[in-house]
Amino acid sequence: QVPVVESGGGLVQAGGSLRLSCTASGLAFDAYAMAWFRQTPAKEREGLSCISYNGGITHYADSAKGRFTVSRDNVKKTLYLQMNSLTPEDTAMYYCAVFAGASIVDCLDARRIRYWGQGTQVTVSP
Repeated sequence: QVPVVESGGGLVQAGGSLRLSCTASGLAFDAYAMAWFRQTPAKEREGLSCISYNGGITHYADSAKGRFTVSRDNVKKTLYLQMNSLTPEDTAMYYCAVFAGASIVDCLDARRIRYWGQGTQVTVSP
């Protein structure tokens, strides 16, 4: 059973916004740093953003800085990714991930991920 499930993807026009959610079950959510990745058929899985277990530390890839905001609600066991100013280049499958590395510095390294969600598709039209 996958411990995290994404939602919120869909079709949006360029310049629009979406908020992705990732809900955990059967997982000590507040014990883990969490991350968002994305992937297209032509590219390797790309780390976008991560957040520490208590929300106090966040990291962003250059492609996400200034447009995407990661947050979490440990009471609801939910991770969020607010995405603004979307472009067609943001079209991808977006994945929620449970980070298992020793240092938050490595949180965008796919090799440090313990669990992956099934993904939610984001499509941005021109």
